[in-house]
Amino acid sequence: MKAVLLLSGGLDSYTAGAIARADGCELYALTVSYGQVHASEVEAARQVARALGARRHLELDVPLSKIGGSALVGDGAIPKDRALDDAGIPSTYVPARNTVFLSLAMAWAEVVGAEAIVIGVNALDYSGYPDCRPEYLRAFERLAALATKAGVEGRPLRILAPLLELSKADIIRRGLSLGVDYGLTRSCYDPTPEGRPCGRCDSCRLRARGFQEAGALDPVLS
Repeated sequence: MKAVLLLSGGLDSYTAGAIARADGCELYALTVSYGQVHASEVEAARQVARALGARRHLELDVPLSKIGGSALVGDGAIPKDRALDDAGIPSTYVPARNTVFLSLAMAWAEVVGAEAIVIGVNALDYSGYPDCRPEYLRAFERLAALATKAGVEGRPLRILAPLLELSKADIIRRGLSLGVDYGLTRSCYDPTPEGRPCGRCDSCRLRARGFQEAGALDPVLS
């Protein structure tokens, strides 16, 4: 089965891709450069795409930074040391990002004849983003069935989210069992000029907790 993988260069999208590959998918990796302040993840995505043996790796420039509205595109400081169980939506939420990304993946899936989109969203250990919830993914799957030639012809596109119900520790354990090299990934929202993780943003802290609970060492920090 052909599948378009939304590949950020982070831990989750790499693991989702590795699971899809192990399940027999031929991967077409799609990375979006959207004006994120942590642009080092784009280079990480290139390395991950090679490691996954992606059939193609498409990079698109979609400057959501011109819309703004998120600390991830330069509107305000990246929050640090925030309570990870805070129910509020943080300033790192990028308005409509997953909807934009999934729409681009849907278009490319039609062109390459892919039957699925793979996305590494997670509804447990995440930062409270509304477009990471299972009901959102089900709604987009329904939209894809209505909005595409393939869907109208009875070949609806599937949205595969293999990490949706896993904790970060379970994600890491699964990835390690598949031989994922997490040293290739970048997760920090506010890395140093040398590319080192800050250790204090939501993404760094969720990653650190995941590796600790998984009983593994993070190769990025070694």
